[in-house]
Amino acid sequence: MLKAIASEKNFTKAAEILFVSQPSLSKQIKILENRLGIILLNRENNIISLTEAGKVFLQYSERILALCEESCRALNDLKNGDRGNLTVGASQTIGTYLMPRILALFAQKYPQINLKVQVDSTRIIAKNIVDSHIDIAVVGGDVPEELKKNLEIKNFVEDELILILPRSHPFAKKKKIDKDDLYHLNFITLNSNSTIRKFIDNILIQNHIETKQFNIILQLNSIEAIKTAVSLGLGAAFVSSSAIEKEIELKTLEIVTIENIKITRTLSIITNPQSYRSKALEFFYNELSTLKNISYL
Repeated sequence: MLKAIASEKNFTKAAEILFVSQPSLSKQIKILENRLGIILLNRENNIISLTEAGKVFLQYSERILALCEESCRALNDLKNGDRGNLTVGASQTIGTYLMPRILALFAQKYPQINLKVQVDSTRIIAKNIVDSHIDIAVVGGDVPEELKKNLEIKNFVEDELILILPRSHPFAKKKKIDKDDLYHLNFITLNSNSTIRKFIDNILIQNHIETKQFNIILQLNSIEAIKTAVSLGLGAAFVSSSAIEKEIELKTLEIVTIENIKITRTLSIITNPQSYRSKALEFFYNELSTLKNISYL
């Protein structure tokens, strides 16, 4: 109930979410504060906010609830064998293009396991693994240093980031271009804060390519938008190989390699070694280990 109030900043709205009356919710909070002997909520000018004590109490409450959920899942494993629930996380590009294929294969083999998926930035996914809100995840970005000590991180597969061009572009016929040719392209990119954008720029800079001299004509917020712009002949772009299988099959764009440069990143499997490892998690982890040897992933 404290989390609902903190989120809504309003007793009435929180009561609606919790399916209780507003007076009943207020009374429960008052009883809790009396038992703890400390004020948990600021009530000023009809604005509700957590006190410092409230923030601390909510933080520990969420950890307790996560442990309660883990204990229930452990008991269900013992009771139901290989049945269970599993929450899987993925960073943005992986969650859009790679994870659906992995989940489809897993669901065919283990239809009795209920799957939930969360797609977000690597930082948020990693934090949710640490907080036991997600059981296992596949990410492409760098895991923040402050979270690494609480995670188990294993290499999964190599993801190649490739250069795509409109089929009508003169370079498309060459199939392979020199580094200097990059300066003659119009680029369509993700925004400058994108993890993938930063990774590509770093690799190119390491290969003595001045990315600041690129002619960037568009910055878009999704891979789908970038692919569409390229296929319409607006420019070139770097994208994950897993994101363009449909376009290659339909022949709506061309892949061009750069002489002596290959841009790859290692995708990682992350778990929390301190969390309970359910049978559903073990099955999924084992399937990932098997799937990484399959070329179409």
